[in-house]
Amino acid sequence: MNQTALNVKWIKYFSIIEIFIIVVLAIVPLFLTFPYRVNIFLTWEGAFRLYEGQTPYKDFGMPLGYTFWVVPAIFFKIFGTQLITLIKAQIFINIISGLAFRSILNSLDTQPGVRLLSIIVYCVSFSFFNFWPWYNHTVIVYEFIGLAFLFHYIFKHRKWYWLVISALFIFCSFFTKQDSGALAIILSSVILFYHCFTQKNFKPFSLFIVSMVLIATIIIAPLTKFNFTYWFNYGQPPHTSRFSIFDIISDFLATSPWIKFYLFIIILLSISFFKTWKQFFSDSRRSVLILLTLGILAEAAILQVTSYTPPDNNIFYHSFSIACILSLLSLTTTLDFYRFKPLLIGSLGIMLWWSGVFWKYIERIAERAFPKSSEIKSSENLVNRDTYMIKPETNEIPDAEWVFSDLKTFDKIYMPKPTAEGIKRILNLDVVKKGQNLRVLNMTELTPLAVEIPYKLETGSEVPLWYHLGVSMFNKDAQNFENKIAKQDYDLVLFEFLPTLNNFYPFRVRDSLKLHYQQIDSFPAPRRGDSQGTIEVYIR
Repeated sequence: MNQTALNVKWIKYFSIIEIFIIVVLAIVPLFLTFPYRVNIFLTWEGAFRLYEGQTPYKDFGMPLGYTFWVVPAIFFKIFGTQLITLIKAQIFINIISGLAFRSILNSLDTQPGVRLLSIIVYCVSFSFFNFWPWYNHTVIVYEFIGLAFLFHYIFKHRKWYWLVISALFIFCSFFTKQDSGALAIILSSVILFYHCFTQKNFKPFSLFIVSMVLIATIIIAPLTKFNFTYWFNYGQPPHTSRFSIFDIISDFLATSPWIKFYLFIIILLSISFFKTWKQFFSDSRRSVLILLTLGILAEAAILQVTSYTPPDNNIFYHSFSIACILSLLSLTTTLDFYRFKPLLIGSLGIMLWWSGVFWKYIERIAERAFPKSSEIKSSENLVNRDTYMIKPETNEIPDAEWVFSDLKTFDKIYMPKPTAEGIKRILNLDVVKKGQNLRVLNMTELTPLAVEIPYKLETGSEVPLWYHLGVSMFNKDAQNFENKIAKQDYDLVLFEFLPTLNNFYPFRVRDSLKLHYQQIDSFPAPRRGDSQGTIEVYIR
């Protein structure tokens, strides 16, 4: 077998291993059960409303575009409206996400060994622990799919339709969440402009921009006859902008150690590899890889300010940084990741680096094998890392007291026992058992009760998808609910009181309920940590 044939064979093996890792790590959640997820109510209800055929901004409003909910809604159509269906949707998203990342590296002609190591980093640091669909994750996935098609056009097959498809997914990123999506538009435009500049042909750039404008027009124009301009957040009142140059600079300089470390190393290696600017512009794949990585680092630095929950939503930058660093190392040193030894050491090193991701799943088993010593060997008070602080009392319900519900929508999802019992009491209320065309206001995270009670979701251009005051609804909308409560329009009202979260459910609406409705029950919300809350049940 000649050397070329041998290389083709090894590349094929690498491809199989890469796809195997992406798929296997993605499907792990199929074999698990899950605690009730904080904030998953938002994903469920948005997908459920689309599943029922409701029209965004006409039947409900939200400060985002609706493309985040498209995949979960399709999975509801296929598998049903159980919460566990959202897990299946995320498995699909994670597989597509990994394949898009692999496609980007493949288009950049990244050495197979480097590509494999980078995919391992991508999966364990960004995909594996994302079991539930969330817009701060999906917006990045749409961006990577768009970049994958863009790079396929630039480096593989220069057919115009790849640019159009890329523009479609970049717009989907923007129509999932504006801050991340805007950065996706900027990054993809800069890379394509750079390519056109080096080729002295700007027609592809024009086609890309025109395609995106046309796609945006086709999707947004029909929505403008509804309440789109009120709901969609582009910084206009009553919305407020989260973009602050000072905050971005402050977070970058005061914290962000990994981003600054990667930036330093990449610049250092780039100077070592590229001796002249002419060499930089002539080696298009390497220069685009560096531009892409620097753009991703800039994006991560901005998103940690504008999309601050969850705190690790920008963690995707590790994968691109490692791909860039290892690529430059393999070109500037004798390090060859095609060889077994460097590849094995690299894989083991990555697993050690990200051991925290999987350690929590095996910690309980390891603790049984190596139990902590509880023996006190003196009469003095025992002070160690577990006891040196006196922890305040908490009303958090221990995991041991979380149970499964027999309700179909909550299949394979466990929650605090008092929460499950509280749901049963709601289902046994006379107003629920006897009610037909029941009018329910459900300001809680138990949105799947719309299927279990059941009741028809309230619709209208003034109805927000969720109720975070100042984020997804505003004072005018709160006043609408208060007016309906004063007129006792609802047969049943469920309200979640979260005293430590700023109007996550509007406190002013709760005040109106106290005046005009009778509270007949309360039970703990299915939450962990510092944001404990109570679900209150009201009737006329």
